[in-house]
Amino acid sequence: MALEGLLSVLNFETALWIIVGVVIGIIFGSIPGLTSTMGVALCLPLTFSMSPLNGIAMLIALYVGGTSGGLISAILLKIPGTPSSVATTFDGVPMAEKGEAGKALGVGILYSFIGTIFSIVALIFVAPTIAKFALKFGPYEYFAVCIFALTLIGSMVGNNLLKGMLSAVMGITFSLFGIAAIGGARRFTFGFEELQGGFQLLPVMIGLFAVAEILKVGATGLEGENFKTISCKIKGFGITIKEFKDQSINMIRSALIGIGIGILPGIGGATSNLVAYSVAKQQSKNPEKFGTGCIDGIIASETSNNSSIGGSLIPLLTLGIPGDTVTAMILGGLTLHGIAPGPLLFQTSGTLVYGIFSAFLIATIVMLVVEYAGIRIFVKVLSAPKYILMPMILLLCVVGTYGTNRNMFDIWTALIFGVLGYFLYKFNVPQAPMILGFVLGPTIEQNLIRGLMYSNNSFFAFFKSPIAGTVLVFTIAVILYTAFKEFRKAFAASKRMNANYDGQ
Repeated sequence: MALEGLLSVLNFETALWIIVGVVIGIIFGSIPGLTSTMGVALCLPLTFSMSPLNGIAMLIALYVGGTSGGLISAILLKIPGTPSSVATTFDGVPMAEKGEAGKALGVGILYSFIGTIFSIVALIFVAPTIAKFALKFGPYEYFAVCIFALTLIGSMVGNNLLKGMLSAVMGITFSLFGIAAIGGARRFTFGFEELQGGFQLLPVMIGLFAVAEILKVGATGLEGENFKTISCKIKGFGITIKEFKDQSINMIRSALIGIGIGILPGIGGATSNLVAYSVAKQQSKNPEKFGTGCIDGIIASETSNNSSIGGSLIPLLTLGIPGDTVTAMILGGLTLHGIAPGPLLFQTSGTLVYGIFSAFLIATIVMLVVEYAGIRIFVKVLSAPKYILMPMILLLCVVGTYGTNRNMFDIWTALIFGVLGYFLYKFNVPQAPMILGFVLGPTIEQNLIRGLMYSNNSFFAFFKSPIAGTVLVFTIAVILYTAFKEFRKAFAASKRMNANYDGQ
């Protein structure tokens, strides 16, 4: 059956649609504001006249290209092309500023490929088992996992935990704007109808990163120094054998984080890249390198966000539950062709399933080849003068933001959060905790309320669940350890100041 599935995609027509899907996905992923979700939505009608395999193969190829394509603008412009590439900016941009844009792109592309391969292996061999475990997750478990993810803020805030916590609280607060998902209460709408739907992630992300960056450049002057594009000569993917071996633990850990988070519906790559980056920084022997241009951060981000692709496909194919917005559209494509995902799919349509697996693998290889071939072209973006580059980026941001929902309010949202992002930069408040808080806020709120409804307002029920209880206890331990570490650091600093004072 597996061989039949592989042979079913080894023909010119299917291969052509896979290549087209990957290229379109990379374009949508690399342009700020145009996500893989939008690409799949626009291309979904094209699959009506195709065979089921060709149509789904194209959509999955677009998903692969779109997720990986976000690293291009994240590294070159400090603007994540998709929410999945937010953490890639933290070290990708400093590398580009040091003249290592080619190496940053090469490493990002290679580990995007590796992360996707990990997810394909998980999808093929352990999908049913993992999906059954994911079924055990209810409100208690989702709440516990998201709370644990928030504790990772400690590794994203630099030397000021207070500012990091403030940023996270702001993110959670902004996520609460609009009509409540449970109960229907209106919150922080201030009489504006547009605010009833709340703020959308894409305009918020574009504002905090893209518009804020444009304002920073405007404040420093358009005639300031451009990025240093010293050379784009890289050997292979810009990583040595020794570096590859040293990064093996980071790679495997990030891939597992991506697969695990991808399986949980509604979380996905937007969270996995930030979580993987935070864990990599916590576990590193040299955490101070993060944010200064080290490949560790790029590897963690790009491995995890691409491995979440296969993770999100696991509940889709085995249970019929989409893991994120893209797989929800792929589910629509399956149903349009009369295919019902679920436990029986592997028995009733085994050849099609393994054909999809094969298309996924081929799309991953095509993505690697296309992006690697374009590295030297991508880097030339940095040589454009700022007075030309910045208006073009702003135009793309406006078009991409408007194109998602065709709503002018989204453009105003991006501009408002752009101004906010600029002031965060001026006062050295990190942006990453705000994004993490904004992404996780609705999930935390909804599952907290559902859990309390199930338990008659008893919070202790969260600890009675074996999975949720374990995660929450571990979360408390991490919080206490972080607080102890900060206290010890502050005590040491105070001791040094007193010693210096006595010496004077």
